[in-house]
Amino acid sequence: MTFKNKEKTHVQGDILLVTVTWEGAEREYDLDEVITDSNGKSIVMRFGGNLPAALKKRTGCLLCLDSCPVGIVSNFTYTYGAVEKRGEVSFMGNRNLLPPNGSVVVIKLKKQRLGV
Repeated sequence: MTFKNKEKTHVQGDILLVTVTWEGAEREYDLDEVITDSNGKSIVMRFGGNLPAALKKRTGCLLCLDSCPVGIVSNFTYTYGAVEKRGEVSFMGNRNLLPPNGSVVVIKLKKQRLGV
């Protein structure tokens, strides 16, 4: 993925399992459980790397909801610009599940083991 092809290319790299939890949570929740996709599609996070671009742009981003040439981890499901530029999708926190505003949450990223 490059800056030139970012709107037509999906992020490549290892698939990551992303879970979220907080004090008082019943368990660790999958990212799809705490963030809803307006199109009903699954969030597929991949380790894109992109450290040189991230350092150069100095965004501080770690996890993007569309494929991103700067993001260390980003969502394979949508190409760059799907959220903010083209409005193809919107994401919302699951208010029936998430803790109150200001709560400390723990986000865990783990490489998906294939064949398990």
